[in-house]
Amino acid sequence: MAEEIIKIEDVRKTYRVGAVEVRALDGVSLTVYKNEYVAIMGPSGSGKSTMMNVLGCLDTPDSGRYLLGGRDVGTLKDAALAEVRNRQIGFVFQSFALMPRMSALENVAMPLIYAGVPRAQRLERARAALRQVGLEERMEHDPSELSGGQKQRVAFARALVTNPSIILADEPTGNLDSATSEEIMALLDSINASGNTVILVTHSEQIAAYARRVICIRDGKIESDTTQ
Repeated sequence: MAEEIIKIEDVRKTYRVGAVEVRALDGVSLTVYKNEYVAIMGPSGSGKSTMMNVLGCLDTPDSGRYLLGGRDVGTLKDAALAEVRNRQIGFVFQSFALMPRMSALENVAMPLIYAGVPRAQRLERARAALRQVGLEERMEHDPSELSGGQKQRVAFARALVTNPSIILADEPTGNLDSATSEEIMALLDSINASGNTVILVTHSEQIAAYARRVICIRDGKIESDTTQ
């Protein structure tokens, strides 16, 4: 039987926008299994970004339960939560979120500083991650010297360098042209094939079609959950 890596039960999250109460997540329950490739899809305002933040331990639900690798996230103190986030989850964002004055190598090595990894080992692991995404020739280049696709590959290498079990990718092709988007989606495919659980957040049906399972969210609720 497949191993559960993520399980959320009746999760609710409400925001106040002025006098208006917005139910971003309205009683969502969901299980993701190890090595799955899941797309969470929905229009703007559907709740998919809130779902991403909750799954990534960047935000906490108002109620409900979140089990990550069998651990109840709601019971963890801030330090333990940060450690879980740093060790188990790799993040990739639409905006790349690279430090402009650091080389690709230094950007990729940064999460290992927080993990307390010695410098020589940090750089060795960062080089290996950059090789994994096909950027061994651009390690010493700053972000300003890289194309959009290369910046996103650096972001993927940074997500992979801590050897996380889960990769969370939020609109990873949002700032890329169609040809570069295909390259990035092929990279996500290979990351999943190498054993990582991949959760992709997107508003695009075309991008969601790369995943093996598509969960559609609307008005804070799961509208459909299909395997393809």
